[in-house]
Amino acid sequence: MTKSDLNSSEFDEYYKRYIDKLANDTQLRKGFEVGKKSVVNFFTSIPEEKLSFRYQPTKWSVKEVLQHLIDTERIFMYRCFRIARRDTTALTGFDQNIYVEPSKAHDKSIQDLLNEFIINRNNFIALLNSVSDDDLAFIGNSNGGAMSARAAAFTILGHDIWHIDVITNKYL
Repeated sequence: MTKSDLNSSEFDEYYKRYIDKLANDTQLRKGFEVGKKSVVNFFTSIPEEKLSFRYQPTKWSVKEVLQHLIDTERIFMYRCFRIARRDTTALTGFDQNIYVEPSKAHDKSIQDLLNEFIINRNNFIALLNSVSDDDLAFIGNSNGGAMSARAAAFTILGHDIWHIDVITNKYL
């Protein structure tokens, strides 16, 4: 299954910005393995003194962005799971900004955050490997709009790239 298999009717327009970061031939399951390595390599390469940097006082630090990637992936994994299991119950949205402070990202080492990311990513990979392509194509309701299980997963791959681009351009 590749990104080109997605139809625009499978996700809300808001998520297009993330999905569009992916090449059309991006394979979903392989993309999660490749993406895991890319995220780990990227954050490992950032100098220690930059991990607490904010390009504006109200913006997240680099560590907080990594925690945001982890938290968002958890939520989208849950969405993917529920939708792939053909659950048509409307799934609610979340306010990403209220997650930052209680996450205590600054109290964690970069290695602790990366370990958390890897464990989380491996769980998502296990989920993707446990469901069929037909189940991934099922469309449910998330945050008030249509979302297929595979669109939830592809969104995460693009979301990682989106934030790596932001860090590269505004933090480093």
